[in-house]
Amino acid sequence: MRKLLVIFLVLTAALPAFSQTPSDKKKIDLVNRAGDHFMVQLASNTLTSLPDSINSHVKGLNRSANIYLMLNKPFKGDPRFSVAFGIGVSTSNIYFKNMIVDIGSVNKVLPFTAVDSVNHFKKYKLSTAYLEVPVEFRFTANPNTPGKTLKGALGVKVGTMLNAHTKGKTLQNGTGNTINDISEKIGSKKFFNTTRLSATARIGYGNFSVFGAYSLTSVFKDGVAPPSKLLQVGLTISGL
Repeated sequence: MRKLLVIFLVLTAALPAFSQTPSDKKKIDLVNRAGDHFMVQLASNTLTSLPDSINSHVKGLNRSANIYLMLNKPFKGDPRFSVAFGIGVSTSNIYFKNMIVDIGSVNKVLPFTAVDSVNHFKKYKLSTAYLEVPVEFRFTANPNTPGKTLKGALGVKVGTMLNAHTKGKTLQNGTGNTINDISEKIGSKKFFNTTRLSATARIGYGNFSVFGAYSLTSVFKDGVAPPSKLLQVGLTISGL
């Protein structure tokens, strides 16, 4: 047992020297390459294909935040390539001005109601949250220096809705004067597709990359609202 331990320690100490041999591409040091790690994403998001009557009321920076715990598995034949999968949460916020999105309505069609000349909230947003399982096919140009090399990834993620709600803050009258600094929050999944499939892509250097995610499924159920899909574009911070 002691002999095996000594041999293991000797081989471990010698591995970095062998991995630096330029002529042997198979001997790549993966000691410093992340396996399980967090992937954090901050993005701007857009609901595509909305009619002008709704899209003209979408205002501000529509923010998204995603966080995933990933497991990375390099290919034995070529460690530059790997497959990663994990689990996490994706959130999005769409901000509206002078419009109410009544997700608590008893109607069969989701009402998008313009409220320019009546009482309305100064700040109003539609928020969603999904539990997601992402899968990525990854490329790392130099696995020996994961923090100082070009990286890219293509993938998909499937998710199930955890929450959907609207929130309004600061009630104003039609002339823009504040009536009351109150908040109203309404939650309902009635009008939403609760399962989402998205295509993803990333490219970057070291621990930073830009990413895009596009939902292949519509945000809303068929027939209850204009067909629209979520597009996210932003920054990823990851060990990749």
